[in-house]
Amino acid sequence: MHPEAPSQQGDRLTTSTGVPVRDTDHSLKATPRGPTLLQDHHLREKITHFDHERIPERVVHARGAGAHGTFEAYGTASSVCRAAFLAAGVETPVFVRFSTVLGSRGSADTVRDTRGFATKFYTEEGTFDLVGNNIPVFFIQDGIKFPDVIHAGKPHPDREIPQAQSAHDTFWDFVSLHTEAQHHTIWNMSDRGIPRSYRTMEGFGVHTFRVVAEDGTTSLVKFHWKPDLGVHSLTWEEAQLLGGIDPDFHRRDLYDALAAGALPSWELGMQVMPDAEDQLFEGIDLLDPTKLVPEEWAPVQPVGRLTLERGPRNFFAEVEQVAFHVGHLVPGIDVTDDPLLQTRLFSYVDTQLTRLGGPNFNQLPINRPHAPVNDMLRDGFHQQDVHTGVAPYRPNSLDGGCPMHVGADGPALEDLATAIPAGHRVRANPISFEDHLTQPRMFWASLDPVEQDHVVEAYCFELGKCLDQTIVARQAAQLAVIDTELGARVAAGLGLPAPEPTEGDSAPEVVLSPALSQLGRRWPVAGRRVGVVLDPTRRGADAEWDAVRAALEADGVTALLVVPDGALPPQGTEPVADHTLHTARSVEFDALVVADPPAVAGDARYARLLGEAHRHLKALGAWGAGAEELLTLVGDDVGVVTAADPAEAAAAVLDLLAEHRVWARGTVA
Repeated sequence: MHPEAPSQQGDRLTTSTGVPVRDTDHSLKATPRGPTLLQDHHLREKITHFDHERIPERVVHARGAGAHGTFEAYGTASSVCRAAFLAAGVETPVFVRFSTVLGSRGSADTVRDTRGFATKFYTEEGTFDLVGNNIPVFFIQDGIKFPDVIHAGKPHPDREIPQAQSAHDTFWDFVSLHTEAQHHTIWNMSDRGIPRSYRTMEGFGVHTFRVVAEDGTTSLVKFHWKPDLGVHSLTWEEAQLLGGIDPDFHRRDLYDALAAGALPSWELGMQVMPDAEDQLFEGIDLLDPTKLVPEEWAPVQPVGRLTLERGPRNFFAEVEQVAFHVGHLVPGIDVTDDPLLQTRLFSYVDTQLTRLGGPNFNQLPINRPHAPVNDMLRDGFHQQDVHTGVAPYRPNSLDGGCPMHVGADGPALEDLATAIPAGHRVRANPISFEDHLTQPRMFWASLDPVEQDHVVEAYCFELGKCLDQTIVARQAAQLAVIDTELGARVAAGLGLPAPEPTEGDSAPEVVLSPALSQLGRRWPVAGRRVGVVLDPTRRGADAEWDAVRAALEADGVTALLVVPDGALPPQGTEPVADHTLHTARSVEFDALVVADPPAVAGDARYARLLGEAHRHLKALGAWGAGAEELLTLVGDDVGVVTAADPAEAAAAVLDLLAEHRVWARGTVA
């Protein structure tokens, strides 16, 4: 069955075996007031299934959302990788799951955390899973430390708090003592830790993979997902507001965009590097998952585009039961000896045995390959295939020798004859893993001053939640080693003396990577949401609404009508209000266009809406009588535009929206 195909579901209520049911509202009793009878099979089946309808949630990445789509290859990867799905014009069905890491399934979407970005490619050569994050590096270098970092990040075991946060003692105790974690952590403390949307979030394969060309030559690559809408984040205040107003914000944003036809898309790219014997590139150890390769040194080469097209038909059957595994590889792509990647090869299968109840999880519709399967694996919990033949072994003569091996020239799982260096078994890392400071310095120095302000504020908030002051001081000292100014600013924010001068004072000049900053570029505005504050009952308002909506929708922007409480049009008439001032908050919009101040003048909720939007550096536009009230409330500031008519106001706001926020207005909490 195609993983997107719905189950064959009739329109009559039945038991699980298809027997029609006449009454599911009353259990079978001896008399109307008598005891319930054990012989009520329908009752027992219904309650028993309900008692067992939950499966263990994921230990990490429990909170997620997913969608189906298509990946179309450009063919530009064919010179280095023989994977069939990367050949020119090949279209491959995909399923993508986005997630947070630390929180439970019921936690909020907008917490400060790493996000998962996992993609299942249903290729003609088998399933390929690209299991990545929105941060290109990880906390640890060796997979044996994975339980430690997760135990440190999860809620404290005595009180089970805080939920979905790293702002507590155990996390910062681990990070401050384990310096290799500082690089990933400073990314989390940046705006990358609170994405604006899954649609505006980068993805990274984190590890280095080995790819094989048709002629057998190999290269080392890192995978990147680049969102067509650009990389944008929430402000900290927006994230906090949304935690209460709409904890499902990212999930809702994704599914609303799909429903509106604003299909999210990303370009898949590869950094291609020589498969040198030492597996170093410009001094960077490519087997170290705490290191990235600056894009200026190895440009990201586009190889195809992913477009999401629809959400799941059933959230549990698809988003919850999807099982990813870094070992799901196709001919042309192989792993490297990255010690974290090697551990994941074991862990992903192992965890599915518990979470999905047995070894046949790949037979679930969402996980089922689109390629023919003849694996000689049999039986076990939840076996769904009805295997034929009598000889699930090789060699055999009873089934005609099937299944056959692929010939020497055919595509197959890679078993590359890579050299293993001579040596002794050790529990140690190579010397090239020892530099834990250069790349965090590069990240900090490459950020815009506004982004640096946000990093400082994030560290101050997180460390301010710690109760053990020894841990706080130790982490502040670690930040000073990364950068003296960073350490001093965070210490000042925490009421601590500046850390003593460290090696950070005499550190060599830092190499910058402008690609690490999210600011300074312009992006498409399609798929954004602009609130239009307007009284639809006022004379001429219909024409104004039509004009501003047409101007916004011409660029693919969703226009949302916000009306005063007393201005709701009669039910069934146009225009239809999306919000009233009672429910509208700035965090739900990327920009605002306002009019009709007589209807809202003096309304505290209107002032709050505009004040929040101004504080969060959002573009604000007005026309006609709305301009005076807008200027009165927020001032004649940069990014506040007035115009003679609705279309002109909308156009001015769209121009500002291309930079995501009005950064010239100043910093923002």
